[in-house]
Amino acid sequence: MNDEVAPYLPEVEKGLHLIPTQATEHAGQLDHLYFALVGASAIILLMVVGLIAFFGFRYRAGNKAADRSNLPSTRTENRVEIAVLAAMLVAFMGFFAWATTLYLDSYRGPEPAMTIDVIGKQWMWKIQHPDGTREINAIHVPVDEVIRLRVTSQDVIHSFFVPAFRLKRDVVPGTEKTAWFKATEPGEYRLFCTEYCGSFHSRMLGKVVVMERGDYQAWLTRQGSGQTLASAGKQLFQAHGCSGCHMGKSNVRAPSLDGLYGRSVALDSGEVILADEAYIRDSILQPDKHIAAGYEPIMPSFAGQLSEEDILRIVTYIKSLQPGEWVKESVKENEGESR
Repeated sequence: MNDEVAPYLPEVEKGLHLIPTQATEHAGQLDHLYFALVGASAIILLMVVGLIAFFGFRYRAGNKAADRSNLPSTRTENRVEIAVLAAMLVAFMGFFAWATTLYLDSYRGPEPAMTIDVIGKQWMWKIQHPDGTREINAIHVPVDEVIRLRVTSQDVIHSFFVPAFRLKRDVVPGTEKTAWFKATEPGEYRLFCTEYCGSFHSRMLGKVVVMERGDYQAWLTRQGSGQTLASAGKQLFQAHGCSGCHMGKSNVRAPSLDGLYGRSVALDSGEVILADEAYIRDSILQPDKHIAAGYEPIMPSFAGQLSEEDILRIVTYIKSLQPGEWVKESVKENEGESR
């Protein structure tokens, strides 16, 4: 196993927990649905088995107490069957609507207080906070804050699972998934990879540490402020020569990216697409997928040249750019050169 992993493995929790702790509001809501489904299934099972047992005993061969003299020759009444089927249809359509609402809520989520990047790698979880603080196999978060996770994989398929939050996302290389949670109880909660990802899959463990807000701020202070994702992304953007084309510093004509995020982009195909994180990511790795109207498809692909961490940083930098920001930077640069 990679020696880098061992020091960060959390202690194994003791005791047997048939139902994991409920550490988020969503966990409680999901459990209510689960218990309702189990209860409904148990009722139907008892009804079916009970009726089979009753009729099997009541009308068994040789039972003279059962009156078989007035059996109808043809089936004429089916109101009972229709009523039962209609009641079951209404009940289970209700369960379907309930489950669909919870499913959609688990993906949409409210506006987050912060976004934390999580990268799965054999066999560890690499975490980076917005201020640049990094962790391995641990995620420290404040209690009662909406946290958005941006999850991706560096190598193979992983699956991010926190049982106490009822939170699970399958993570496929080359894709980016999002998840959110709002922890309601301080404590340490186990983090697992639930997709077989290699020889030491069972050792790919971690924990989510939920802290009071004051304790969380003190923890951040002790870690020391690192380089933010946006500033690191800016350095990568410049180091890989992106600024030369997109900031108008060369003869190559490329679209300006300041103020791009959240804007509608007209494509060469005639379509209009929203410039979200997926669009920016695709433009880096698959530049021919969405060609902006009025521009030639001359941008090279950076697939295989950038790590998942680097891609997240560049995307964060482009997201942070405000309209006209590059014009202001160019003016400052020109003033500095004139002096």
